[in-house]
Amino acid sequence: MIQSVPILMYHAVADAPSAATRRLSVTPKSLIEQIAFLADSGYTGMTFSDLASAFEEGAALPERPVVVTFDDGYADFAETAWPILERRGFPATVFVTSGWVADAGSHAAGKPLDRMLTRAQIRGLAAAGVEIGAHSHSHPQLDQLDDATLCEEIRFGRALLEESIGRPVRSIAYPFGYSSPRVRLAARAAGYRCAASVRNLRATPSDNVFMLPRLTIRRSTDEDAFAAIVTGAHGPVLRQERVLTAGWASVRRSRRAAKWVLGHA
Repeated sequence: MIQSVPILMYHAVADAPSAATRRLSVTPKSLIEQIAFLADSGYTGMTFSDLASAFEEGAALPERPVVVTFDDGYADFAETAWPILERRGFPATVFVTSGWVADAGSHAAGKPLDRMLTRAQIRGLAAAGVEIGAHSHSHPQLDQLDDATLCEEIRFGRALLEESIGRPVRSIAYPFGYSSPRVRLAARAAGYRCAASVRNLRATPSDNVFMLPRLTIRRSTDEDAFAAIVTGAHGPVLRQERVLTAGWASVRRSRRAAKWVLGHA
């Protein structure tokens, strides 16, 4: 029997998040309860890259593996989320948008949605065992970019993070969860070993390691919904999310095709 693994996707963790991050945020109380559920239910945490490597190598997994990821790189990860995870012995992967880092200086790019991690915090988290992954440089829709801009977004973001933490960055999460065969090939060519999408499905060894699916945890995810998502009984809970994701994929392909036609007219 193929073992499927829940890869959870979080964003901000705050009682009073910014308006822009509220829908995809959770409260500290909710995170405490959710991590307690995982611990009490016998789940073993893995980093995103370690799971991808195990899938590729056919390595044995823990009886109940789970991966906890956070997107964007909000300051509240270091201040609130990591202490909650660390107390329970759960690792985490944080996908950092390099141009949003609080002290990015001349490399600042895009529009941060809330308070962001500093370079010192990112270094400290990496030293504590948190996996630092990339989330592009300015958080664009990668599948809508031309080839040169796409390659620079994923190459430069990785380079800045590696400079900060002093070790290779092996994973990337596509902003908004959007990718395409062209984006995935570019990520592989840039030196990444695996990548995270969304898709709201559990991950399996048969999945492409450059589009491993994650499960969205948001402010409206109550205790029952969280349990259903983690245990795989989430059909009705996430069915609408999957339909919307598929619909947007079709729209994005059409937009990209239209850009190509205009560019070659």
